Amino acid sequence: MPVYSMTGYANSVAQPPKAEDGNNSTQASVSVELRSVNGRFLDLSMRMPEELRGLEPQLRELIAARFKRGKIELRINTQREADGGWPQPLPEQLNRLANLESKVRAWLPQAAPLSVQEALNWCKSGGGTAVALDGPTLEAARACVEGLAESREREGEKLVAILMERIQRLRTLADEAEPLLPAVVARQQQRFLERWQEALAGTGAASSVPQEALQERALNEAAAFAIRIDVAEELGRLRAHLEELSRLLKKGGELGKRLDFLIQELHREANTLGSKSAALELTNISVEMKVAIEQMREQVQNIE
Repeated sequence: MPVYSMTGYANSVAQPPKAEDGNNSTQASVSVELRSVNGRFLDLSMRMPEELRGLEPQLRELIAARFKRGKIELRINTQREADGGWPQPLPEQLNRLANLESKVRAWLPQAAPLSVQEALNWCKSGGGTAVALDGPTLEAARACVEGLAESREREGEKLVAILMERIQRLRTLADEAEPLLPAVVARQQQRFLERWQEALAGTGAASSVPQEALQERALNEAAAFAIRIDVAEELGRLRAHLEELSRLLKKGGELGKRLDFLIQELHREANTLGSKSAALELTNISVEMKVAIEQMREQVQNIE
């Protein structure tokens, strides 16, 4: 299953079929655009002509069935162009216009009758023909939704490649840190024992307390100190999180929220590695890990 980005763009154009009687020379078209950026939830906004507002529930259902996350903007534009600048009025248009005029004059007897130019202008503006664009609008919307899904899939492939590269970088850093741990622990333990001896000599406790007891206490304290600075457990958990990230990216699907949680866990382990670091080499590795993890976080925020 592919991984989808929340960033994408698609557009589609559709035209209604021409009238069989050939009297309607007005050429109409519907243009649908979908723009998508990252968002925590599905946030859909629509811009369309008022004549097509009745399609809004169907359009929302169509988009929600295909996408689960992202801020998506739908734009619909209609265009009508008449041959020679004037339309050939259809009988149903004129009938409707006549009915409307009679109703108005029934309530407003002093209203002036419509002129030929006013009637042609009304027909030219597409009066009474909005319903004819419902089908083409839905057709263009379906094609546009599929186009946006393909666009988000292509972007998702790029994000997966970037994340896999960062995962490999973090694995390399963990491999570089692991051989340093025994030497760092041993060196810091020796420093602790030396300072312990210096403290005992400075306070004169070495003359009043048996040497064996002092040595045993020193070794216990040194062992506890070594445990506090050992980061082998953090590296183990970091590797486990990297394996899970890699598995999820290969599996695909809706991963954004799970990946975001794992990124938080990776950041926590890298922070702990830095706070427990007792050597400059480990500190540098921790900083490089944080940089790579932050780069991953930015990319994961774009995954559905």
